[in-house]
Amino acid sequence: MSELGLASRREADEWIEQGFVRVDGVVVDELGARVALEQAITIDPQARLEQAKRVTVLLHKPLGYVSGQAEDGHEPAFTLINAASRWKGDASPQRFNASQLKHLVPAGRLDLDSSGLLVLTQDGRVAKQLIGENSKVEKEYVVRVAWSAQPELVALHTAFPPELLQRLRVGLNLDGMALKPAQVSWQNEQHLRIVLREGRKRQIRRMCELVGLQVLSLKRIRIGRIGLGELPAGQWRYLAAYESFV
Repeated sequence: MSELGLASRREADEWIEQGFVRVDGVVVDELGARVALEQAITIDPQARLEQAKRVTVLLHKPLGYVSGQAEDGHEPAFTLINAASRWKGDASPQRFNASQLKHLVPAGRLDLDSSGLLVLTQDGRVAKQLIGENSKVEKEYVVRVAWSAQPELVALHTAFPPELLQRLRVGLNLDGMALKPAQVSWQNEQHLRIVLREGRKRQIRRMCELVGLQVLSLKRIRIGRIGLGELPAGQWRYLAAYESFV
């Protein structure tokens, strides 16, 4: 079901447990049951209705929060999702209720010392779209850097060697694997604009280290077609029905 794009693995398991899945007209009640290529899988319309109720929220994660489970005394970003912290500028008619917190998980990560746009979703289709193995959704960051060779230098955009900037775009390896090409340009004297189509652990910080740059701040401002916009730090809004990451 996941390979056919009918549902995420978690959703497929839930639908099977609830009797929403049939193979050649027969209800399947066994998780992991094998299905031949010529067999027809059908989904009860009720499952689609349940799926449509699942929410996706956009959070402006502040510094000091972790994306996933609490660690080393730092709270997870999930704790910021409540009625009081919903952005007043959110135009979605969706009403907040506690059931929306069930199975609400981050689709991607931002480090403890990074801020910006973080997506949390109940919808496995959204998670697969953003962090699935074959995802090509762009993530855009604004990164303030210092040059280790001249840490006091302010006008980096004119002094930093162009060949090192080009290495950030293409030619770097992490953990023995080549990185996908990235879009990298100077936004101003000390800030880089970096667009990635992958998400290795602490990727931007490690990329910068390889060319002699130290990351002073890192903020994600866009995922696919969805930008952070005016969403204040520590607040969130719903992904509207008309919005899409691709």
